[in-house]
Amino acid sequence: MTRLRLGINIDHVATIRNARGGRHPDPIRAARVAAQAGADGITAHLREDRRHIADEDIVRLVREIDLPLNLEMAATEEMLAIALRHKPHACCLVPEKREERTTEGGLDVAAQHRVLAPVVDRLNDAGIRVSLFIEPSTVQLAVAKALGAPVVELHTGSYCDAEGPARAVQLRRLQDAAAYAAEIGLECHAGHGLSFDTVGPVAAIPTIMELNIGHFLVGEAIFGGLDGAIKRMRALMDQVRSEASGQRSA
Repeated sequence: MTRLRLGINIDHVATIRNARGGRHPDPIRAARVAAQAGADGITAHLREDRRHIADEDIVRLVREIDLPLNLEMAATEEMLAIALRHKPHACCLVPEKREERTTEGGLDVAAQHRVLAPVVDRLNDAGIRVSLFIEPSTVQLAVAKALGAPVVELHTGSYCDAEGPARAVQLRRLQDAAAYAAEIGLECHAGHGLSFDTVGPVAAIPTIMELNIGHFLVGEAIFGGLDGAIKRMRALMDQVRSEASGQRSA
């Protein structure tokens, strides 16, 4: 059974810090808690407007945290220069608009391939693992493969937001996309909006190798602590993955 990795996004610890200024709560302390609670990696999105994670946070994450750092970033010259300077383990290219509250969907890599291609090439050349955050679409997956990105992260927001029969439709899209990703040789991750209630069916998809979860866990930390929230998510993922593996072997 392939262990499903858990990446913890610490952006919104920084959001709370920035609401008042100062240094508390410290997102790097949150990254240390995540490591102790069973996380396999840390994700941080350095936005153009620096609304949560700041440049100094990236410096400290690279210097002080042993877990792999996944730097989420827009495909701009500024962010490319920062990535090449700090050399995180991975960079996930995401769409970004100043007016959005959070990332609203996946990159349209089919429409933006000319812009994305040189960024993917330069990150690959620097030995940084490139991921593209996309919708669960065979067209987007095929273009991601053509661009030379070894990893894709499927946007799970539509699945998490859907209710009733519509959620089953969105889950099928994720299942089909993850299967196609494996078929064409892409490592498949997933994330956005996942919670205790929605993570199970996604964790059961055998060709998804990693989930990235942040906002929900930071919110749960208010009521029961970050350590407990991450451990509960880790346990749910492990249980579902084990059960799904057993069903496939039966």
